[in-house]
Amino acid sequence: MVRIRGARAAEAEALSALVMRSKAHWGYDPAFLAACAGELRIRAEDTEARRITVAEAPDGAVLGVASLEGGPAEAVLGLLFVAPEALGRGVGRALYREVLRRARELGIERLVIDADPHAVGFYRAMGAVCEKDPGPGVPVADTSGGLVRFSVELPRPADWVAAWTGGRPAVHVGNVAEFNAQFRDSSLDPVQSAAHHYACLAAFYSPLPAALVLPRPAPPGWLELLARRLDWPAVELYDGVAVPGAGADPGTGAGAAGGGPEVSAAVLARPALAGRLHALGLPLVPWGQTEAFGRLSGRPLPAGALRHESKAASHRLFCDLAGTGRHPQIAVPAQWYARTRGAAARLLARRARAGLTTVLKSEHGVGGSGTLVVTARQVRESGGARAMLRRLPRGPQLVEEYVEHAEDAEDAASRTDGAAGTVRDLTYDGFVDGEGRVWEAGAAVMEVAGTGYAGATVGPGVVPPAVEGPLLRFGRAVGAELAAAGYRGWFDVDFVADGAGLLAPTETNLRLTGPSIAFMAAARLDEVRGGRHLVRIMDRVELGARLPDAQLTGFLRDLDRGCAELGAVFLPAIPTAAFEPAPFLGVLVAAHTAAALDAAAELVREEARLLGAMFEAE
Repeated sequence: MVRIRGARAAEAEALSALVMRSKAHWGYDPAFLAACAGELRIRAEDTEARRITVAEAPDGAVLGVASLEGGPAEAVLGLLFVAPEALGRGVGRALYREVLRRARELGIERLVIDADPHAVGFYRAMGAVCEKDPGPGVPVADTSGGLVRFSVELPRPADWVAAWTGGRPAVHVGNVAEFNAQFRDSSLDPVQSAAHHYACLAAFYSPLPAALVLPRPAPPGWLELLARRLDWPAVELYDGVAVPGAGADPGTGAGAAGGGPEVSAAVLARPALAGRLHALGLPLVPWGQTEAFGRLSGRPLPAGALRHESKAASHRLFCDLAGTGRHPQIAVPAQWYARTRGAAARLLARRARAGLTTVLKSEHGVGGSGTLVVTARQVRESGGARAMLRRLPRGPQLVEEYVEHAEDAEDAASRTDGAAGTVRDLTYDGFVDGEGRVWEAGAAVMEVAGTGYAGATVGPGVVPPAVEGPLLRFGRAVGAELAAAGYRGWFDVDFVADGAGLLAPTETNLRLTGPSIAFMAAARLDEVRGGRHLVRIMDRVELGARLPDAQLTGFLRDLDRGCAELGAVFLPAIPTAAFEPAPFLGVLVAAHTAAALDAAAELVREEARLLGAMFEAE
């Protein structure tokens, strides 16, 4: 662990010697080093004039030096040198991030770096952008006098980032299964077994966690990898708190996933743990609001606050808002509530006879569970509407009009609107704070396989401008209605685009979601790496083989290094599912460009495929 402090005038000569030792480490000849000596020398007056900082070991030894020169709009990273004996220990990373932090503090908007060619990989991995970068995975050539120019944009963070947790670190409670279980919807039963794995997303419930509470044990090294890439200070990890047989609050019983207690109840049943979390004096952030979490946090869940988690209730809200005439690009699909399977069958049969495609939904499905898109042909080939409905859980059904995408039709070319026509599934993310104010995180493009959510991408330019404006306006309007209904917390609104300029809102989620996790990661990466990041969450990357802890950790580190070489960031978000009979990972990848983002995503998929193929070959 190093300490960053300001340089002292009295140590100027010692710092100059460290810089020259660091430069010589790369094998430059004496003549070249002598030519550099004057430019690299640090004088006593430079320590303040050039804003020089040093990295110091616990024993007081100076391990590295950096400078932040110029401003106010644009500054230069004039020096960043690490003692040869300290290379690979995170010293350069700590100095670099301190320079970025201080630059933001001073209002500097852009940082310029003329890097030694041997440092190109470091600056790429840290998020700096090469001004003549040939692309992901391609070596950068010298561009001017043997130096390679990089730059870092330092935009102001979005307002929602500070508002979410008051700008403070937070305690993250991974209560995914606990949230789902309160709705008593049979469509949720098949997905509950995975809910404890998805609780690992608790690492990203805010940009800066102070503590994580997880229902199942996390693999060794996972949190350390995340902390290194996201520059988190020490994060307290409390995992395995809701394994089967763990103590529970008698008033709540066991959770629905895996036979263990609900996470909030399990924490309450351990007074020392509950006391420790409260002693941190920080906000407690859950996946979603529940009665049990209300007891843990001391903020009871108001009656009816979650009613718009119901797809039927959110549909009524959408109809009310669209009926005002203020949202001309919003077209709410027709929906009918069928209390019995027979009633749903009659509605489905009527639509099939008219040649129409229909969406069948359970009221509280998660991630596409309990949802089925049915064509008229499928109804005929399955033996009729009743036979088709046997594929869905028992209970009430929502029968909904299918929104056809323009590209599904033969005349797609004449009806699509450029890039907007290629987008099908989108989402709006925001939250209602404790005072009832609505904050907007933004819009994202979702990846949907069939009817199942498979991932999302957030970042600048991801959502086409033709649909982004109306989507954001409608999302804000929904947020205002949720606030008026007493809801407090994160929410999203999912949409289907028809490709011709209309957006159909399909549901709200009154909790955190996969896209919200991507927004949190993007906010933190923007802060510690500069620029505006594109972030993609990949919900399920099949592994094809179960790995012991040590091998899984090694595999994650390999992916981390591979993505860094592409100028991208790899963040394993759901590691515990790697131990399932059908093992998978949930991951985040991030980059400054779409090309680097796509390259990193493809690298992750390919390495996972090769892992499975290796075991198949044996």
